[in-house]
Amino acid sequence: MADQPRLLEGLDPEQRQAVIAPRGPVCVLAGAGTGKTRTITHRIAHLVQRGLVTPRQILAVTFTARAAGEMRTRLRELGAAGVQAQTFHAAAFRQLRYFWPRVHDAQMWQLTDNKFRLVMQAANRLGLSTEREDVRDLASEIEWSKSSLISPEQYPAAAQQAGRETPILPELIAKAFAGYEKLKSSAQLLDFDDLLLHIAAILEDREDIAEEFRSQYRSFVVDEYQDVNPLQARVLDAWVGNRDDLTVVGDANQTIYSFAGASPKWLINFPRKYPEATVVRLERDYRSTPQVVDLANKVIGAARERPAGTRLKLVGQRPDGPRPDFAEYDDETDEADAIARKIAQLAKRGVPLSEIAILFRVNAQSEVYEKALSDAEIPYQVRGGERFFARAEIRQAMATLRTAIARDTAAEDLPGTVRELLVEVGLTDEPPAGGSARERWESLIALVELAEGLVAAVPDADLRRYVAELDARAEAQHPPTVEGVTLASLHAAKGLEWDAVFLAGLVEGTLPIQHADTDAAVEEERRLLYVGVTRAREHLHLSWALARAGGRRFRRRSRFVYNLVPDGHPAALPSKAKQPQPPARQAATITPQCRVCSSTLVSTMDIKLGRCSDCPSDVDETLLEQLKAWRSERARQLKVPAYVVFTDATLTAIAEQRPADESALVGISGIGAIKIQKFGGDVLALINRVN
Repeated sequence: MADQPRLLEGLDPEQRQAVIAPRGPVCVLAGAGTGKTRTITHRIAHLVQRGLVTPRQILAVTFTARAAGEMRTRLRELGAAGVQAQTFHAAAFRQLRYFWPRVHDAQMWQLTDNKFRLVMQAANRLGLSTEREDVRDLASEIEWSKSSLISPEQYPAAAQQAGRETPILPELIAKAFAGYEKLKSSAQLLDFDDLLLHIAAILEDREDIAEEFRSQYRSFVVDEYQDVNPLQARVLDAWVGNRDDLTVVGDANQTIYSFAGASPKWLINFPRKYPEATVVRLERDYRSTPQVVDLANKVIGAARERPAGTRLKLVGQRPDGPRPDFAEYDDETDEADAIARKIAQLAKRGVPLSEIAILFRVNAQSEVYEKALSDAEIPYQVRGGERFFARAEIRQAMATLRTAIARDTAAEDLPGTVRELLVEVGLTDEPPAGGSARERWESLIALVELAEGLVAAVPDADLRRYVAELDARAEAQHPPTVEGVTLASLHAAKGLEWDAVFLAGLVEGTLPIQHADTDAAVEEERRLLYVGVTRAREHLHLSWALARAGGRRFRRRSRFVYNLVPDGHPAALPSKAKQPQPPARQAATITPQCRVCSSTLVSTMDIKLGRCSDCPSDVDETLLEQLKAWRSERARQLKVPAYVVFTDATLTAIAEQRPADESALVGISGIGAIKIQKFGGDVLALINRVN
C-alpha cells in the first residue's frame, strides 16, 4: 500500500483537495487535460490507505472497458488492488448473475450476442426494410428508448418531443420496438440495456437484496458523469440508496452523446441533490500548450448559455507552442492533399505518425483522407474498426506465443525471440506494400515493439512475463500503438490525445451537422469541436473546403470558426470572397448578419431565417403553404418524416427570402449541397410559379 505522502505527491492544490475530501458526496468538475483519472484513482487509494473503506467495498464505474482497465491498472500501482472498476454494464451483469436465481428461481437468461438478428426479424414481420443500415438505425432508436426509460407505447410522443430525426415513421419504430421485445422475451434473452433495467428493478423491489448489496459496496465513484443517461442514473440511485458516499467526476463541456440519451443535468444538479457536497474545479490543463488551451476556451466560451457546472476555463500549464493554424481550400481533395503534406513535414521534424490524428464529424468523411495518405505513402489506421486483440492475426500470434511457453522456449533476447516466433504467423523483415497485408504486418510488429518496451522497463522479463502483459492489456483494452496516423470521428476521439491534431471538414452542414436545428443541438456540435481541439497537445490545424472534389463551391465554413481565425491570417476572409458573387452567397461566407438591420445573428433560428427574431417578417404566405404541400408529398414518396426533407424553419426562410437561383438558395442556413441536389430544382421551380 502506497503511503499517504506518496499519494499526495505531485498533485496540484485542487487535485489534492479532491483526493483528501472526507467520505461523502464529492463532485469534481474536471476540464480536459486536467488529470481527472489521476485525481480519482488517488482519491480511492487515499480512502483505502486511511482505512475508511476496503478495496472490495468500492465500486468505480465508467463508460468504456478501456477506461475501466486503465483505472484498475493505476489502482494496482497505488496499492489499491481489488477495487471493482468496471463499466456500468459489466457491473450490472456481474450483479445480475448473482441475484437472478434468487429472484426468479431459475438460471439467468442468456445475454444475446446477436441483437441485430432480432431487430431484423421484428422489422421483417412488419414489412420494413431489412437492409443492414436500416436495421442498424432501428436498433439505435430502440437503444435510445431503453436508455431513456421510454416504452414502445411512449416512443412516438417522446421522439417528437426530443426532436429526433427518425429513419421511418415513429409509429412504425414503436411497433418494431414492441416486436423486438416480444421476440427477445420468447427466446429468454437479454440485451445490454436489459442488464441495467433488471438490476435496477431487483434492487428497487427487493429490500433484502438491496440491503445485501449495500452491505458489500459502501463507496461509489462515477467517471465521465456528464455522459450518464436516465437508465444509468436510475441504476446508480438503486446502488447508492439513501447513502451519500458518492464521488462523481465530469465535464459538462464534453457532453457529446445526447443522441444516445446522455445528459449533463445530473452533474450540474449534483450540488443541489447533495447540498453538503464538496465541489472541486480542476482547470489546470497539463495536456495542451497555452496556445491550444486559449483556442479551446474561445470555442466553448462562445456558447450562448453555460450553466454553472460548465463554466470551466482551462489554464495551460505547458510551455508555449506553435499557434493553431487555419486553412481554407477550394475542394476536399485539395484539403486532404494539403493535410497529407503537412503530416509528412511533421514526421520529418520528428513527430511520430502514431502521435498524429485527423478528426472529422462523420465517418463518411474519412475516404478522401485515406486516399490522400495512401497516395503520400503515409500509413494510417481508422479508429473504430476491429479492436487490436480481436484481430485474427493477433489471436493467432497469442496462440503461438503461449505454445512457445509450453515448450519452455528460452528468451535471453525477448524481442528477438518474439520476432522469430511471429515469423510463423507471417511477420517479415520488410513490410508489405499495402492493403490488408500491411495492416497485418503493422499489428505483428507492434507486438515486437511491445516486447522491446517491456525489456526497457523490466530488463529480466521473459516470455511468460511478456504473455502475461499481453493478457493484461487485452483485458484492459489497451492495444499497443501501431505506427500510423489515426483517422477518427470526433466522437471516437473522446478520451484520446495526440501531439498533432488536424480538425478537417469544418463546414456548415457538417459541423454543426445538417440536422442540428435547435440551439441545444447546435451547442452540442460546438462541444464536439471543443473536444476535438482539446485532443491536441501541441500542433493544431483547422481546415475546411468550399466544395466536394470537383464540385461547385456551395459550402461555407462552420459558424464556429468565424471568430477563431486571427486578424490578418490568410484564412481570415474566404478566398471566394475575393471574386464577384451574388449578395446572398457573399453574405453567407462571412459572419451571419440580419438582412433587415445588419446585426450579427447568434441563435440557430435567427441564422436560419437570416434575420433577428424581432425584425419584421416578409414571408410570402401563399408560397409557404405551397412549399409545405410539396414537402408533404415528397416526404410521402420518400417514406420519411416531413422534417427530413426541410424543417418548418427552413421553409419559412425560403418563403421570406424567395431565392432566385441555387447560389441564393444555398445561402439559407440548413441547405447544403445534398439538399440542393435532391430538392433544389423543385423548390426554385415552385418559387418561380408563385412569383
